[in-house]
Amino acid sequence: MANDRKLVREITPMDEDFAQWYTDIVKKAELIDYSSVRGCVIMRPYAYAIWEAIQKNLDQRFKETGHENVAMPLFIPESLLQKEKDHVEGFAPEVAWVTHGGNEKLEERLCVRPTSETLFCEHYAKIVKSWRDLPKLYNQWCSVVRWEKTTRPFLRSREFWWQEGHTVHATEEEARAETLQMLHIYADFAENVLAIPVIRGRKTDKEKFAGALETYTIEAMMHDGKALQSGTSHYFGDGFAKAFNMQYSDKNNKLAYVHQTSWGMSTRTIGGIIMTHGDDEGMVLPPRIAPIQLVIVPIAAHKGGVLEKASEIAEMLKKEGIRLKLDASEQSAGWKFAEYEMKGVPLRLEIGPKDIENGQCVLVDRPDREKTVVPIGELSAKVPELLQKIQDKMFRKAKDNLDSHIYKAKTLDEMKELALSRPGFVKAMWCGSLACELAVKEETGMPSRCIPFEQEHIDDVCPVCGQKAKHMVVWGIAY
Repeated sequence: MANDRKLVREITPMDEDFAQWYTDIVKKAELIDYSSVRGCVIMRPYAYAIWEAIQKNLDQRFKETGHENVAMPLFIPESLLQKEKDHVEGFAPEVAWVTHGGNEKLEERLCVRPTSETLFCEHYAKIVKSWRDLPKLYNQWCSVVRWEKTTRPFLRSREFWWQEGHTVHATEEEARAETLQMLHIYADFAENVLAIPVIRGRKTDKEKFAGALETYTIEAMMHDGKALQSGTSHYFGDGFAKAFNMQYSDKNNKLAYVHQTSWGMSTRTIGGIIMTHGDDEGMVLPPRIAPIQLVIVPIAAHKGGVLEKASEIAEMLKKEGIRLKLDASEQSAGWKFAEYEMKGVPLRLEIGPKDIENGQCVLVDRPDREKTVVPIGELSAKVPELLQKIQDKMFRKAKDNLDSHIYKAKTLDEMKELALSRPGFVKAMWCGSLACELAVKEETGMPSRCIPFEQEHIDDVCPVCGQKAKHMVVWGIAY
């Protein structure tokens, strides 16, 4: 069995080389393959199944709050992209351009969408005429292209998959409410489905989305103490509306500009799941998002009655809504144990001749390898109970990791020392000036992550300039 595990695993220990550990997992768990286009990856079936589970859960949440799915074009004319100055400047370095159609040079370059604000603006300008047309609550599931220089599977690639919501409203109040509603939907999804605790807050002006008045974020901490921006929601005000002439007749029959939002969550959440919950054996998937919640491994399957009993159990649990796989292949049991541990399957069920004789089976959870002997007749109740226990256990472990790696500092020297010696987040005050924000990043290597909604009073003054502090900010190195 030890050789079986070695053959399947071959994963670099995370404490030895975290980056290589991550790469080993995404390859050996058959999540991705590299394509012939540098910086682009192939999402293999198992990774796409995880993404489908994410899509299904989020899409239901979006529809429950009144949003509809649409599909926008892949290409954006250069003239359309140029209409909002801050937006185009923010994305210019990452834009991929189409210059030819067949053998003919295009009269106007086409941008391969890095995001779709301008396309939605053009559309809304055509279809919104009256206050009766508002709000428009649209979302699309698609891929986008950003020509990144440094790439890593799921975390940063030149093409990635996501959802992008784009809404327009009659009033600032409604648009601001939408912006925060969607952020809290992301946070609830991260914590209650992905088992990833997050810090909710607002980005500084330096870190906000190009063209936005305000950007809100959920920030997660990975196992190595680095941050992962896991979902963002943007309030645009009427800036895009004025650039694209998105006007409507209000209830007083006067022309007014719409107020706009956008929000998105992407496949980088798969990377977040790996780096939050994974261990040296591979992935650990939260039950609520796992494509396979339970794998059934027959022991001594060649003996009479074993496969039949395993199939009977599989059918019984399927009726309870459990997503499961019965592995009746000829691989050894040890190989299967290691394979499904690598793939992060939350729960394993072992059933062999002695188990059948005793009317029981063995359940093994993925996070702790904790074994539970369960009478076969009690499985329908026990399996959901154990899956919930695993979900809760994973969140608590991740929350403990987050809480134990957040530090407080009152001076710039303290921030520098923490950045050098203790991986994690640093909470410190800030006066609100760009110069001080840049100084912290230059001196410590830590950019601001967000201004948390839950503010704490650490000191009266900014650690850089000594002037009166306005906010407590979370700082940290990010992926």
